[in-house]
Amino acid sequence: MELGYTQKTDKSFDEVVAKIEELTASKQFRVLHIHDVQQTLKDKGFEREPYKIIEICNAKFAHTALGVTPDVGLFLPCKINVYTKEGETIITAMNPKMISEFFDNPELKELADEVDKIVRSIVDEAK
Repeated sequence: MELGYTQKTDKSFDEVVAKIEELTASKQFRVLHIHDVQQTLKDKGFEREPYKIIEICNAKFAHTALGVTPDVGLFLPCKINVYTKEGETIITAMNPKMISEFFDNPELKELADEVDKIVRSIVDEAK
């Protein structure tokens, strides 16, 4: 199973980040935090191309998953990374279906499949 779902885009880095924020809200998810990895590393004396980690969550899905097992919190919140590599903008999201690799539970598998469809749609539509 793939760890993540990745798409390349011709859009600018900032345009993609803004679009992900917009799409997240339209799909009843919420952006919890955006980590500006480039800035954090720059503050420590390291240089790199733009890189942001966008943490998103849907309270209903999170509540349901945590009700099955609190350990599923190790996979929360969902993360979508946007970065540039050699001038190209790349979007990659953690595959929520990975949960079923660690938890043998049909309810979690069904939930992860549903969240995966939404996360992939955010990536595809931001592209």
